[in-house]
Amino acid sequence: MIDLSRYQGIIFDMDGTLVDSMGVHVEAWQVTCREFGYPFDREYHHSLGGVPTAETAVLLNKRYGCEHDPYAVAAFKKKVFDELEDLPALIEDTLIIFQRYIGSKPISVGTGSDRAHATWLLSQHNLLNPLHALVTSDDVAKGKPHPDTFLLAAKKMGIAPENCVVFEDTEMGRQAAVNAGMACIMVINGQVQTGL
Repeated sequence: MIDLSRYQGIIFDMDGTLVDSMGVHVEAWQVTCREFGYPFDREYHHSLGGVPTAETAVLLNKRYGCEHDPYAVAAFKKKVFDELEDLPALIEDTLIIFQRYIGSKPISVGTGSDRAHATWLLSQHNLLNPLHALVTSDDVAKGKPHPDTFLLAAKKMGIAPENCVVFEDTEMGRQAAVNAGMACIMVINGQVQTGL
């Protein structure tokens, strides 16, 4: 078991880190790309995990020279996601850590998902009530890789950023944690990377 005794607060990303939902997100993006005429690149979309949906649309417009309304793209993607989604399973490696430290250290979730979705998903798994804070794309002006999501989570926990550790599954999320001055432990394919 990984030792987090040196940290005062723990922040988990949600999709792909605590909940195995990245596959459904990428599938929804595949349908959305087809609808709006964007080329679909599975690895690129996975790398954007944690980036709010409208911001992802902005990045796609820039990458492919399109001018679609980011909010229209985001609304379509959310509709597709909601229609596709079965309840994704929890990721066992991070759940064990969550359960070990809940009650002894403040724990928050910092996600690029919107509040309605994050609240629903965490509630379905009985993970919402134990949290000290939930920070979503609705709560910050700039999503990952900007540090705002994690800085707000630390502030809500009342803990200095340098005393927090973040669990993340994407490079964008890792950058956000580093930009916030926090340690980051990566979760790759559902496995906590203890050697990092």
